[in-house]
Amino acid sequence: MANRQTARGLVLVSLLLGACGLLPETRDTMGNAEKAKLNLQMGARYLDMGMLEVAKEKLETAVRLDSSNPETHNALAVFYERIKQTEAASESYQTALSKDSDNFSIKNNYGRFLCEQGKFDKGVALLQESMASPMNTRPWFALTNLGVCHAKQNDMQRAEDYFRQALQSQPDYSPALQEMQRISYQNGQFMSARAFLERYLGVAKHTPETLWIAFQTERALGNSKISEEYREQLISSFPASKEAQQVKTAISK
Repeated sequence: MANRQTARGLVLVSLLLGACGLLPETRDTMGNAEKAKLNLQMGARYLDMGMLEVAKEKLETAVRLDSSNPETHNALAVFYERIKQTEAASESYQTALSKDSDNFSIKNNYGRFLCEQGKFDKGVALLQESMASPMNTRPWFALTNLGVCHAKQNDMQRAEDYFRQALQSQPDYSPALQEMQRISYQNGQFMSARAFLERYLGVAKHTPETLWIAFQTERALGNSKISEEYREQLISSFPASKEAQQVKTAISK
């Protein structure tokens, strides 16, 4: 199954919204708890920017200054996922949840993580709790992750239902739009696949997969000129991707 752009960013979104300025600095007059919070916000920013070494430093400093903050362990878990340390990520998620069992952000991230590890029942349960939390003002994160979780189990109807719910909550949420492009193509609904791609491109850039599906969609619709444009864009923009190799093979057939 193709790699999915799952909605793992809820912890980063919530922390970044609370940050002051681009990269806030600690001051000597601050107490440990306040310094820890700023290091957490900086760590989340660096993590979002892909600067993993400095993100690790800031997040570990935040834990050292105040180990009681569940969001720090939540962010650390996301960091460990990024560097593919699955066991450390699992431990950090469990620690985060033990410190705040009602935190919808932690439940979203941990539930998504469990689904990616094939632990579907527990993952779905946590995602449903996150989605249903009255404190969760961004339910489309959990809804999209629920859709991905069901897609991994080949329950495509329920997956589509969740993606559509996510888009009802947030019509321009790009991961859900990309999922609906894929599902529409798989269902032979080529005009729908094109429409979801157009919506996706209004808020995000092409990925190898969106180009690959767009190529197949336009070819299925008989639009050889447009499909050729997608083929060229895929090969030129993402030459090392598996989709670029697939499109070369498809053309040669």
